[in-house]
Formats: sequence, structure tokens, C-alpha cells
Amino acid sequence: MSNKKLRNIVFTLHRILGFAIAPIVILVGITGSLIVFQREINDFQRHQQFGAILPHGNRLSLEVILDLVKAAYANQPQMALQRVYFPTKPDDFFNVIISVPSNDWVEVYVNPYTGAILGNSLHPNAVQRFLQVVYELHTSLKLGDLGLQITGFVGLVMCIVAIAGIILWPGWRKLMAGFKIKWSAHPKRLNFDLHKVFGITTAIFLLFTFFTGFAWNLGYVDPVIRTITFSPPLPDLVSQPIAGQSPRPLSQQMKTAQLALSDGALRSIDLTTDPKAPLQLRMKLPQEREEYGMSNVYLDRYSGQVLRVDNSLKTSLGDKIFNSFEPLHYGTFGGLPTRILYIFVGLAPLILFITGFVMWWYRKHKQKNDYSPKQSYIN
Repeated sequence: MSNKKLRNIVFTLHRILGFAIAPIVILVGITGSLIVFQREINDFQRHQQFGAILPHGNRLSLEVILDLVKAAYANQPQMALQRVYFPTKPDDFFNVIISVPSNDWVEVYVNPYTGAILGNSLHPNAVQRFLQVVYELHTSLKLGDLGLQITGFVGLVMCIVAIAGIILWPGWRKLMAGFKIKWSAHPKRLNFDLHKVFGITTAIFLLFTFFTGFAWNLGYVDPVIRTITFSPPLPDLVSQPIAGQSPRPLSQQMKTAQLALSDGALRSIDLTTDPKAPLQLRMKLPQEREEYGMSNVYLDRYSGQVLRVDNSLKTSLGDKIFNSFEPLHYGTFGGLPTRILYIFVGLAPLILFITGFVMWWYRKHKQKNDYSPKQSYIN
């Protein structure tokens, strides 16, 4: 097969698949731009709503905080504790996740010094409601599990489109031509230049975001990465219930976890009601960029035995790749500059679709002008 024929096949694939998935990709991209700073916006809104938290004395123990939450929701007999996020700053609050019959995921905010219940996520303000809708559109098109499957599949197709665009980039023949924009040229040429330059400068970031979305939503990537990196799958962990014995106090478990990962700062604890599930404590090492860390300690809920320590700095190559998905998807790998960059990356599908459509329109218009009755008769 000649290079020209192969290039034509890649071009056709790039155009057809790009147009086919454009509506969903544009929606996912724009909503992704809107939620780049969702956490910061929500935190600001909550601090505005609850008022300033003035640090004084020591923080209350986790057991006291959880008892206060249980007491506050005593009228919900089916309420269950799910997870707790620890304050990361002196003026921050405990974020206790509970489930109630009407909602599987309710955030309860607690003053760490007084134990006062500041509020919950059941009654968000207009900005928080808007961001929640945007987040659901971004992840699942507000279609639940079906939407997760759709966005995952579209993420895979978008990776093919991006790779095809990289192959077609004219800069492979002459580097400077691939980045040159002739602003004074005919609109057709200017549109082409914008498409090629904007495409090549955002392609790698689009691959990061859409591939990780595909990997999370469909889950086919894990065994492939573990196989090619020779990284064995992590074994299932279980707690061994002891007859007549309750789970060990969380304060003791926290001390055990701290000894197991001495450099780590405790960020969250999963509080599953499954008696056989291990207790998972998420910790942040000083070298980790992610605010809530990428390392975990797993303990037996009853004996307190350390079942496994996942130190993100010492894990297998496969697990290092999996740990990279989160910063690559959210743009946190380079700190604030890359997060700001990701706002514009989210707009890339819209810009590339518009410029790609204009290119197609010019091509179609040219074909019509080249068409004549004589040619029709001969054919």
C-alpha cells in the first residue's frame, strides 16, 4: 500500500469518526473545562456559607466527630457512615460522607474544634447545583451506568481520532510548516492552519484525558497494563471478624497506619459497613502532588494487622501508571499552570470541530464547482 493511499485512509478515519462523536466529545470537553476548579469553588462557597472556622485548641478526635454525626442523624435509622475526609488546613472542616435512604452520598461538614454540624450537601446553592449537573454530564451524560459506558467508548474513539490527527499533521514533513499560521491568507488557508496548530498543541492532552476516561469507565485497560508491565494484580484483602469482639477503635488504627507509613499525612478513611472489608486509610506523602495523596494503608478491622501498604513511590510499574491517571486526567501533574491549561484543552474539541467542519465544507464546495454536465455524461 502506497503512503498516499494509507494517508487517505487515515484522513477518512479521522474525519468520519471525528464528526460521528463530535456532539458528545464537545459536551464532555466543555463540561470538563467548567469543573477544572470545581473543588476550589465548592470549598469557597461552603466557607462563605458556614463562615470562618477559627482554630482554637486541639481538634476533636475522630470518634467524637463521628458520634456527633450519628447523633445529628439519629432520626435516620438506616444512616450509614461511608467515609471521612480530614481537614487539610487549620481553618478547614471534617467532611463526613454518609448514606441515607433518600441519598447514597451525603456530605456532612463538621467544625473540627467545636463539633458543630455546619451543614450538608442535601441543600446546595445555585452554583453548587450547577456544578453538580455539569459534573454528571461530564462523567455520564446524566444517564447513569449507560452514560458511563457511552462516554468510555467515546473516549476510546477520540483517542483514535487524536492519533490519526497526529499522523496527518504536516509538521512531520517540515517542522515549521506544522506550527505556522498565515493570518493574512485566504480564510480557507487560515482555517486549515488553525486546525493543524490547535490540534497538534492539544492532541497529547486530549489523549491523556480521553484515554484515562475510557480506562476508568470501561475497565479493560487494567489487565492489559498489568500484563505488559509484568505487574501482578493486587490480592483481595479481607478482615477476619473475631467472635464477640468489635472492630478496633479508629484512634488505634490511625496510629498503626501512621507507623506503617511514617511520612504520610492522613487524608481519609473508608468506613464501610461490610465487616469483612479491610479498613482503608488514604495518606499523602510529601513528594505527592495530589492533595489527598496516592498512598494507602489497609488494616484488619479487628486485629489491627497491617494487610498491605501501598506506597505510591515504591509500587510496581503498572500501579505507577494507574496512579498517573488521576493527575493526567485532571491536569494536576504540573500544578496550577497545567490546571489552567486544561480549561483551554476542554475547549479544543469544539474549536477542532468548527475548523474541521469548515475544511469539509470548502472541500465539498470545491467538488461541486469542479463538477460539469460533460463529466456527468461521460460517467
